[in-house]
Amino acid sequence: MLDFAECDRARLVRDPSYDGRFFTGVRTTGVYCRPVCAVKKPLSKNVCFFPSAAAAELAGFRPCLRCRPETAPFCAAWKGTRATVDRAVRLIIEEGALDNDDASVDGLAERLGVGARHLSRLFSRHLDATPIQVAKTARVQRAKRLLDLTDLPMTEIAMRAGFRSLRRFNAVFAETYRRSPSEVRRFARANGRGTQAENPPLRRSDERIDNSVPSSTC
Repeated sequence: MLDFAECDRARLVRDPSYDGRFFTGVRTTGVYCRPVCAVKKPLSKNVCFFPSAAAAELAGFRPCLRCRPETAPFCAAWKGTRATVDRAVRLIIEEGALDNDDASVDGLAERLGVGARHLSRLFSRHLDATPIQVAKTARVQRAKRLLDLTDLPMTEIAMRAGFRSLRRFNAVFAETYRRSPSEVRRFARANGRGTQAENPPLRRSDERIDNSVPSSTC
């Protein structure tokens, strides 16, 4: 459980040791930020705190384009049941464990040696989000980094990020950022974030993306 006073102190002084440990939702703007965000600090009465980016998005907040929550450091586990959540999140983020057509929370839980219901309860306790929501956020964050750092076409970004169709990629991105992927890329270029010489490798080289058929899950 997050302590409001502790989180508020950390974001007011932009304490880097808290970066990745929580995210700040700003009720007046509908944006969520990292505790180190350099923009003008909102009043304490106008903020709320979330243990994960997925929880902030689930509550209706969109990511800040200035502090870029997708670049926050991964908050490692401490002890106890949080270790199981940490392992699950790493599998979701680093391996795309819930991205394949045949992927499921049941399969992820089996890899971790726990039941699916128990894993979902642990996610709710520690992250205030479901495994599916965390996977959705991870895909959007991968795509956001590629938009910021490369000139890859949208179809390839969608594939690399783990989306099953370009249509779904566009829909989820607009839902999360309230902007199209092209608009987000233009914002990045206008703020000095451009193409890197080397593009990140594909996570799964054997995947191909469907440009036309929407998927029922993100």
